[in-house]
Amino acid sequence: MKFRYVTIEREYGSGGSKIARRLSEVAGVPCYGQEILEAVAKKQGIPVERINQYEEKATSSLLYTMFVMSRVQAGDPDMLTPEGKVFLDEQLEIRRRAMDGPAIFLGHCASDALKSQKGVVKVFIHSENEQEIKNRIVEDYGIKPEEVEGTRKYYNKKRAGYYRANTGNDWNDMKQYDLVLDSSRLGIEGCVKVLKGLFES
Repeated sequence: MKFRYVTIEREYGSGGSKIARRLSEVAGVPCYGQEILEAVAKKQGIPVERINQYEEKATSSLLYTMFVMSRVQAGDPDMLTPEGKVFLDEQLEIRRRAMDGPAIFLGHCASDALKSQKGVVKVFIHSENEQEIKNRIVEDYGIKPEEVEGTRKYYNKKRAGYYRANTGNDWNDMKQYDLVLDSSRLGIEGCVKVLKGLFES
């Protein structure tokens, strides 16, 4: 197996989570997304909702970004803020699960956690079909039609901010990914088929 890990970052409403879970089913490879949050919450003895709050807080401060990166690089977790400790535990959990074998990682800056590993494919999933995005957000997440655009902007901003805060890189820079998929053109199953081929090559 040439590729062992697929890390997926995705725009809200693109179907990225559904693609990752479906890929897990057809490829017989575990997918970790929410599971990372739950493991970190259990380790720290806090609810998952608290971690979500920490992640949101982490995205709003440039000073936080500089501080976290300097402390992590210095190997000094005791000096980290609660937000920084959550990120560090997420990274450790991703690496721990990667030791068990091939896997799909959804979000959580997984590509950064696995940057020293071989066989990692960094994927970004988006959709160019605005109406399809809106329909999916309403149907999959139960968001009211009038709240769709605000919700979409909120989550994309949160994901982009968290990624930049903890990696120093631009979430929207397509050049840093190995594969960029448009789910509106390929469809959910089309994206799954493309990604499944990575594990088979």
